[in-house]
Amino acid sequence: MPEEKRRAELKISGMHCASCALNVERALQGRDDVYDARVNLATETAVVEYDPAKATLVDLERTVADAGFQVVRDEVTVRVGGMVCASCAQVIEASLGDLDGVYEARVNLATESVRIVYSPALVTTSEFRAAVEDAGYQYLGLEEEVTGDVETRMREEDLRDKFRRMVVGFAVSIPLFFYMLLGMPGASALPVSVNLVMLVITLPVFVYVSAPIFKAAAAALRNRTLTMDVMYAMGIGVAYGASVLGTFEIVLTPEFNFYETAVMLAAFLTLGRYLEARAKGRTSEAIKNLIGLRPKTATVIRDGREVEVPVEAVVVGDILLVRPGEKVPVDGTVVGGESSVDESMITGEPIPADRREGDGVVGGTLNVNGVLRIRAEKIGKDMVLSQIIRLVRDAQGSRPPVERIADVAVSYFIPVILLIAFAAFLAWYVGLGSSLLFALTVLISVLVVACPCALGLATPTAVTVGIGRGAELGLLIRNGEALEVSEKLTAIVFDKTGTLTRGKPDVTDVVAFGIPEDRLLSVAAAVENNSQHPLAAAVVRRAESAGLALPVSERFTTFGGLGVSAVVEGEEVLIGNQPFLEEHGIVVPEKARTRVTVFQDVGKTAVLVAIGGELAGILAIADTLKPTTRTAVAELRRMGLSVMMITGDNERTANAIAREVGIDDVHAGVLPQAKAEEVRALQVRGEVVAFVGDGINDAPALAQADVGIAIGSGTDVAIESGDIVLVRDDLVDAVAAIELSRKVMSRIKQNLFWAFAYNAALIPLAAGVLYPFFGITFRPEYAALAMALSSVTVVSLSLMLKTYIPPVKRGIMSEVGTRGS
Repeated sequence: MPEEKRRAELKISGMHCASCALNVERALQGRDDVYDARVNLATETAVVEYDPAKATLVDLERTVADAGFQVVRDEVTVRVGGMVCASCAQVIEASLGDLDGVYEARVNLATESVRIVYSPALVTTSEFRAAVEDAGYQYLGLEEEVTGDVETRMREEDLRDKFRRMVVGFAVSIPLFFYMLLGMPGASALPVSVNLVMLVITLPVFVYVSAPIFKAAAAALRNRTLTMDVMYAMGIGVAYGASVLGTFEIVLTPEFNFYETAVMLAAFLTLGRYLEARAKGRTSEAIKNLIGLRPKTATVIRDGREVEVPVEAVVVGDILLVRPGEKVPVDGTVVGGESSVDESMITGEPIPADRREGDGVVGGTLNVNGVLRIRAEKIGKDMVLSQIIRLVRDAQGSRPPVERIADVAVSYFIPVILLIAFAAFLAWYVGLGSSLLFALTVLISVLVVACPCALGLATPTAVTVGIGRGAELGLLIRNGEALEVSEKLTAIVFDKTGTLTRGKPDVTDVVAFGIPEDRLLSVAAAVENNSQHPLAAAVVRRAESAGLALPVSERFTTFGGLGVSAVVEGEEVLIGNQPFLEEHGIVVPEKARTRVTVFQDVGKTAVLVAIGGELAGILAIADTLKPTTRTAVAELRRMGLSVMMITGDNERTANAIAREVGIDDVHAGVLPQAKAEEVRALQVRGEVVAFVGDGINDAPALAQADVGIAIGSGTDVAIESGDIVLVRDDLVDAVAAIELSRKVMSRIKQNLFWAFAYNAALIPLAAGVLYPFFGITFRPEYAALAMALSSVTVVSLSLMLKTYIPPVKRGIMSEVGTRGS
């Protein structure tokens, strides 16, 4: 047996008997690279001894999965300080990835966090701390442990530290710069050389200002990684080191005096990071705003008394008291009182919603003007707000495929820049015979101006701000890939019931023969009030909304789906379809038959009402369109998307709804499981398809589509059903989600363009390409400033998304905001 072997303990789910455990054990023992495997059914664990040179944890997990079971993975998000560029992210990912038990480590540079997928049986969070700190960065804690106050305090302290170092650096280097520029007046009167005086003045300042850069560079080299800190340390180190050698005339002459340049470079680099840190701190404000909605206390009614408790102490079933101006502590149902509730941070709707007994309320929303008693139904992580925060946080940490461009570029960037810098140095010093002083200046400028920070920030900052902005608008985007695919959509498919329509029938027309419409409606509602049928409920709702008083009904009888009867105020009332009434001797005149046919042709159900043996009228009932359906479909067609409807309803009703909203392509009578096949058929034809459904019975089609857009209810968000979740039951938001996706992807491309453009333009300039023709050089100080501006430009462009309002919502939101960039 080889000497090297590793022991892993895997937590396995799905085992329920001894044969299950035996199957897992045999599957693992059947591998050539596994020495031994023992499964404990009681603890649901497998202890495996394997050869790490031949197998990985992922290989073992795949074997368990092939046996029909799953290895339990855990996931945590860790906050990390000190990251400044994409190469920093690569160092941390590599350091964490080397830990046994870590499956994946993914850094989000914009939010300064790392999402880690790991096996809790093999690795602990304390080991994450050690790995992060060994890599030379700050372990700030688990995301849920780092409260908003703590995070703000840490960020402010970091900014203050950078600001102090920057101020000290400029306070010393700028006067020295002008002193050297003016020809060193008074130098002849000094008892020692100017270089020695400069060394004494700048040494403590240089050490103070540049210490974080050299410390980060040393940590990167310990991890055998090239980062921008290594390049910066080389740049300012060469400048200061050459000055020291020139001062003591070791190899170099006294003309090599870069003291003020080295300090100014370090100050400019610190300025760049200060500006970058300030800008990055604003990218995830949407998450902070959502977390800030969480109330810290709740007033609970216990034993008839009002008791204020921490919100964590609330349990399901508690009755809570919410006064005007207070936030609703948890998700629940109103059991007493009436009020208006501001739900704008959850739904994006600026107008407070009326809430009364029986209505649901969402934790974190603001009670405006009445006292509410609420029964707690969802607490902690089950609350809608918690789900939204988790979804937005996960989405902001995801990487769309477009980021691979930057990832590939960054992996080659630093070696290429080092090659260019030393090639330029040799070209000027050896090839073109320039002075060593000029060649060193070129070397330092190239090392300092080249920075992949802008490339590393281009995508995550835009994704973070864009997804945060979506959350503020009531659009929950699950991941960055959904953004990229949404931009490429060619077709969008709608479910009908509950998506295009309200999902419940309403009375659309009242036709009375010989009696007032109100009388017809009140008598019909009096009879239907005894029935549980959806059509009966529609009649009762219509009468109640009209404020009609319902007479008393007696001897209610149903007739097998054909109709119902009852006695109202001494007269027999029959309600049902035409054959039902004719079977009971009711004459249906031709004009009534014509109206029935007209209603049926437009997909409405015609219900006939007979009172006292004569036809009294017709009630037309249909599943009505949502108010914004026509607008949404028209906007999607205007955007160049082909729009289609798939429904399980009959062809006549489906076509009637389609005509009303402007959809030409209709597939009716399709079972839920067959909807996914229809979507797949479109994809085979080359379409990039979005499916919009209610997130429950449409789950197969939502999963099959390139982008699944699930309709949420505002209090029961179907988060697991789609790539994009619309918090409000409004199809205009589906259009807004696509418009937002296009805007974010456009901004990412702009960011990448500027990131590449800065480097493409400034690296040749720093290398001295224009010097032979125009005598133009790029001083190292200017190079450092340009480097800082490239990152600030990219982050600022992303931050402009914070005020973006999708065009389709511009009219709706004109009262609460203005159009963004």
